[in-house]
Amino acid sequence: MYDLSPVLDAEVDTGTNLLVSGPPLTGKRSLALDVLAEGTRRGEGTIVVTTKDGADRVLEDYRDRTDIDDRPVAVIDCVTRQQGVGEVADDDHVKYTSSPVDMTGVGIKLSETLESFYDGHDVERTRVMMHSLSTLLMYSDLQTVFRFLHVFTGRIQSVDGLGLFCIDATAHDDQTMNTLTQLFDGVVTTDEDAEASLRLPGS
Repeated sequence: MYDLSPVLDAEVDTGTNLLVSGPPLTGKRSLALDVLAEGTRRGEGTIVVTTKDGADRVLEDYRDRTDIDDRPVAVIDCVTRQQGVGEVADDDHVKYTSSPVDMTGVGIKLSETLESFYDGHDVERTRVMMHSLSTLLMYSDLQTVFRFLHVFTGRIQSVDGLGLFCIDATAHDDQTMNTLTQLFDGVVTTDEDAEASLRLPGS
């Protein structure tokens, strides 16, 4: 089981993928980072796939939550190379893909990072966050994103990980949201006027 407290008062099975859905500025990214930080403090692996902010900002925000030195923490940065910010090379904490469209590259970097965690740190539990699915849907059609997420969530499931996938609920029509929701084991909903809530099947 993965303990989601103190952010969400709940536990979920290993291999669970959750959609974190809500309007803009309701704390989706912050909530997901808090859930990941709880795992880092427990010695679990952490992978953040970012399609919105560069790795520097993600790591800065993450360091505000927990120490990452010599910890299995990695960011897969889909932003920096697309912006053309000089030459950037992978290091222990950051892996780069060419752009948010490079979903194959994201999948490869995920697999490589999971393997390095397992081999280098004996990590058997990893929390993975993707921020944000809305960016992917700006660059690619729903069918392409669905296929990619089907494989990506399956990979997290196969390694007994925990996946958190943020989406701006107001940016997409009902059909898009309903299609994507099928891929997930539960939905975390954020709201301006209420605390975040977790909905799991049968609960």
